[in-house]
Amino acid sequence: MNQQLLAKTFVELADNLVADFDLIDFLRLLTDRCVGLLDASAAGVLLADRDGKLRVMAASDEQVRLLELFQLQNDEGPCLDCFRTGAPAIIPDLTREIDRWPRFVTAAHRSGFGAVQALPMRLREETVGALNLFRAAPGPFDPAGTLIAQALADVATISLLQQRTTQRGTVLNEQLQTALNSRVLIEQAKGKLAERQNIDMEQAFTALRGYARSHNRRLSDVARAFIDDSEPLPGLGV
Repeated sequence: MNQQLLAKTFVELADNLVADFDLIDFLRLLTDRCVGLLDASAAGVLLADRDGKLRVMAASDEQVRLLELFQLQNDEGPCLDCFRTGAPAIIPDLTREIDRWPRFVTAAHRSGFGAVQALPMRLREETVGALNLFRAAPGPFDPAGTLIAQALADVATISLLQQRTTQRGTVLNEQLQTALNSRVLIEQAKGKLAERQNIDMEQAFTALRGYARSHNRRLSDVARAFIDDSEPLPGLGV
């Protein structure tokens, strides 16, 4: 494991505890680093909205985002079980769970995944979502890697609650709803940019994210400006 990158990741996550940060970009950073640091082919993050309904907030690639959506639409899978129980769901071989989650297992295999572990994003007794790590080949997960992934999930959860007050639940709901609204904007902007430049959705996201970072702007603000054509965005593209 790249110890230097791991240390850098925790520093970046800790920086977000005190700074005004872009939650969508932050969660994408979390999924990307999980893939880069751990034995994972892809990663996704699900968070609950104010009604307790899970939403896909980040994914390391478009394929796993669609699989996460499939899981929610069919109301079955390890990530849902993890969120509902507040306990990790570690599945080293998905073929053994075909009776438990027939639609999800079939879809996961079709997407090229043979194993998954879902880790709760929780603070004390409150579970706000799940961090999901997918792997192409079946086989046992490294216990040390699982501990690191859970630590990353825990830090991310604390970041969601960075403005804790006596009305912490209200603050969390507002923060998650803002992130959900931003996610919709970003998906719309991805689609528009992908169609305009004849690129795929992942390339479109990378372009939007790169533009936001290079111009020190929030990803959601860039997405809104692009959708509305409210300002020129020179250099946006691949």
